[in-house]
Amino acid sequence: MKKLMILMVVAACAKSPTQPNATPMKVEDRLPVGIDDSCGAKRYHTLLDQNATALERILIMGQVRVVRPGTISTQDYRPARMNFHVGDNGKITRISCG
Repeated sequence: MKKLMILMVVAACAKSPTQPNATPMKVEDRLPVGIDDSCGAKRYHTLLDQNATALERILIMGQVRVVRPGTISTQDYRPARMNFHVGDNGKITRISCG
């Protein structure tokens, strides 16, 4: 029983395999469009693929959330909130509203 619990904990902590041959998404696919751009995120498209520390150099008036891998975030939808999604490499991979 003890071994089973240890295996379950180890399995839960394991990272899922990545696909090395996956084609990267286009910039247009990583930005909100139409009604989804309720927070005005499109104007910050130049931050895509930059290190997340780039956010420290700009002033964004309004609600901002930085979502890093493995972090817990609320599931409430706030149209005016801008979300910067950061990848394992520390770079901004996507910008969304909500």
